[in-house]
Amino acid sequence: MKSRSLLAVLILSGLCFMGFAQENYEEYTAQSCTSIMVGKKASADGSVITSHTCDGTYRTWVHMEPAQDHPAGATHKVYRGTMHTAFRGDTTGVRLMGEIPQVKHTYAYLNTAYPCLNEKQVAIGETTFSGPDILVNPKGMFTIEELERVALQRCDNARDAVILMGTLAQTYGYGDGGECLSVADKNEIWQFEITGCGKDKIGAVWVAKRVPDDEVAVSANIPRIGKLDRKDSRNFLCSNNVEKVAKDNGLWDGTGEFVYWKAYNTSYAEGHNFRDREYFILNNLAPSLGLSFEQEELPFSVKPERKLSAADVAELLRSTFEGTDFDMTKNVIYNYPKRGETPAYTGVSPVANPWLTTSMRNTLNAIAPGTVDFRRTVAVAWCSYSHVTQLRDWLPDSVGGVCWFSVDNPAQSPRIPIFCGTTELPDAFDLCGHKKYSDEAVLWQFRKANKLATLSWQTTKKGFMESVKKIEDKAAEGISELEKDPTPEKLDAYTAKVYNEAVEEWKGLEERYWKQFGSGF
Repeated sequence: MKSRSLLAVLILSGLCFMGFAQENYEEYTAQSCTSIMVGKKASADGSVITSHTCDGTYRTWVHMEPAQDHPAGATHKVYRGTMHTAFRGDTTGVRLMGEIPQVKHTYAYLNTAYPCLNEKQVAIGETTFSGPDILVNPKGMFTIEELERVALQRCDNARDAVILMGTLAQTYGYGDGGECLSVADKNEIWQFEITGCGKDKIGAVWVAKRVPDDEVAVSANIPRIGKLDRKDSRNFLCSNNVEKVAKDNGLWDGTGEFVYWKAYNTSYAEGHNFRDREYFILNNLAPSLGLSFEQEELPFSVKPERKLSAADVAELLRSTFEGTDFDMTKNVIYNYPKRGETPAYTGVSPVANPWLTTSMRNTLNAIAPGTVDFRRTVAVAWCSYSHVTQLRDWLPDSVGGVCWFSVDNPAQSPRIPIFCGTTELPDAFDLCGHKKYSDEAVLWQFRKANKLATLSWQTTKKGFMESVKKIEDKAAEGISELEKDPTPEKLDAYTAKVYNEAVEEWKGLEERYWKQFGSGF
């Protein structure tokens, strides 16, 4: 009973948004989600890679929706509110916003909170940059996740997906805040940024820029596209109202060269086109550029000094700025005597971790002001799920596209492969873990050990990351054999196999940490 009581305390404290108190909700949701985009010549194996950390209490149930044929005259219903449902079919808080004409055939797609992959190797990542409130029209039919859904159902390449989403938003209205999507296929990747066009106005403002094949781009809650280059239609697309809406709404004075991010940026990094994460990742990939955190604008993308694998992107999504000036653990130190030694040893406290709750940070700073200077790291404890998706043109679509999916903190949970040709997922993916605690929900099968490990992260980290590597390495090794005969049954079985092995490993970690910490030492 005592261990269950302690678990309940941990869960309740963790549900205070898994890293900060409720009063900080608005501050940190403005800094939610990260996407890293890798062109095919910048990747180690020639694949195109996109990614997404879905940071916040978004639903964690996942379903592979089948391809469908539709009769003439059919319509597609557009909903709002699907990102916080408890299970597929839950209509709590869901509203019908309208209908659009349906197409004859729609593709199978992976139905995550922000739909992310279809059977044709089209993949999408997302980050929110909010944009000016004066441009938001809640009567617009489409939110960003519904644009993604329709694009994945109807498009077999990234460029068409960008054009379709822009056209739908302009025609039927965009009712969401500023959003950025990383839209990829097996040949190229685009960064697509969109806002509304004014209160009570049906339409949208959008820009899209192609990431050079030999470069890497980052989106992290700030618009990153700068100058408009309408003459280069191969690499740039946009609506025809970008400057007009900015001028009509006082976002641009109409003089000088127009820069999109300056006009439409109202985020926490106002005045710059980047913040901690963009700088950290781009500087990490191209240190010889000598990028400065003080400069006004970082390049849209950089040519990395080493080519990246999907595992490398996953590692970047684990980043907590350890070893840099942004490291939040560097001042969380304590003194203790080592046996037979004087004076006491000074070092980083075992309890120091990059995901201290707001209450703990405030406590430490009250005792010793300046101990923890909050930084929004790439990996956060309030992440619902994340994915690193690679798209490979030399393989059949069914196995060429693989979504390396994880729930909870992307720095802790292992990644499970879900393929373009997957037809069925393990039962645990049917339930969202945010509405209530359940051992049957995939979120809680990983979150328990993850949270327990942070009680003494400096002592658990090494062994914990060995478990992550063990699962991910084994999963990657088996895919080459699967590629020889990627039937739907084998794809489904492989995902289930990796999932089951990961769950068993995390049960073992949970038991180990109860033994380690349950006695109170």
